[in-house]
Amino acid sequence: CEELTQPASLTIQPGQPLTISCKVSYSVGSYYTAWIRQPAGKTLEWIGMKYTGGTYHKDSLKNKFSLTVDSSSNTVTLTGQSLQTEDTAVYYCARHHSDTNHHQTYTKTHSPLKQ
Repeated sequence: CEELTQPASLTIQPGQPLTISCKVSYSVGSYYTAWIRQPAGKTLEWIGMKYTGGTYHKDSLKNKFSLTVDSSSNTVTLTGQSLQTEDTAVYYCARHHSDTNHHQTYTKTHSPLKQ
């Protein structure tokens, strides 16, 4: 069973950067780690995914969020810039599986932005 660990909750002010790190038990050079968010009452939104050899972003969010990977610690980090209250969401990291019939393993971070 794979494990992904990230903070339970983060609170930032509008306009401040958001940084969430996801430490994983698998090799970040072998699998993509995806970031997904879900605002309250809304559907999941895919942000992007990364491994040591490549990155994919949702086009509409690529200027707001960046993804970095540290292979020495098997950590994938999501950084958001100029976030506003509408970016309040539960942010998930998940291992991307080549076999889409498998359930993804995920953890979540709730990140409210307070005015």
